[in-house]
Amino acid sequence: MLANLNDVLRPGSGRAVGLFNTVNLELARGTLAAAEELGVPVVIGTAEVLLPYGPLEELSWFLLPMARRAGVPVVVHLDHGLKYETCVKALELGFSSIMYDCSTDGYEENVRKTAEMAALAHARGATIDAELGHVGDNPAPGAAEGGAIPEEFYTSPEQAKDFVSRTGVDALAVAVGTAHGAYRFPPKLDFERITRIREAVDCPLVLHGGSGLTDADFREAVRRGIAKINIFTDVNAAAARAAHEGWRSGCGLTDLIPAEVEAVKQAVMEKMRVFDLAAN
Repeated sequence: MLANLNDVLRPGSGRAVGLFNTVNLELARGTLAAAEELGVPVVIGTAEVLLPYGPLEELSWFLLPMARRAGVPVVVHLDHGLKYETCVKALELGFSSIMYDCSTDGYEENVRKTAEMAALAHARGATIDAELGHVGDNPAPGAAEGGAIPEEFYTSPEQAKDFVSRTGVDALAVAVGTAHGAYRFPPKLDFERITRIREAVDCPLVLHGGSGLTDADFREAVRRGIAKINIFTDVNAAAARAAHEGWRSGCGLTDLIPAEVEAVKQAVMEKMRVFDLAAN
């Protein structure tokens, strides 16, 4: 069934819902099979940087019908929408949730643009999350993009309270030590900061850059108040490995699809089990 973030995120429940980018049919089939087998909600969709691999409109043609037919709540989400026009297009296509990422703008501009988009999303019955602080690529220890210190980009609990109240977002992505993509250096999460943000705001918290974190990291993050965890690199790699290992001389693309779908299913189920503290 098609759902939005307000339907599935339950802060303090001891379970985080996974977001898994599904930029083709194999990723979508495997992810939804995992959610239905475990009987848990899931967030699927794409991000603006992934649109070259799966155009937004084409994805809507199969993700939305699959979500509506699923036996569990499924949120179809545009993650890291970078342009106003992309977010509006996702809403027009029927995506049930969006993220308008203005985290590299100044604080007041982030507030203004996010609040405007929140009003548009809510008018269509969709939900919105946003990012405060900035989750970038994985830097060397003690350095971030441009030579800055990573902690300078972390989310301020005090600012988070103001941001949520002024924008009306339904979930907040926080910068607490994770990074997007494959980790070149082991991440060190600021769990105390998660706790302080959780105490300051009344909306669910989102952890980006989940691929490469340890099971212990995930469990502690959920204990501290994370309600949604975003994963792509790990699952994408599992599908690629399955295709590589399954290739034999004379086989075609269709011969590889069943193993890719199963690899995605198993990788997603592994994450979903870890995200549920009651299952551990």
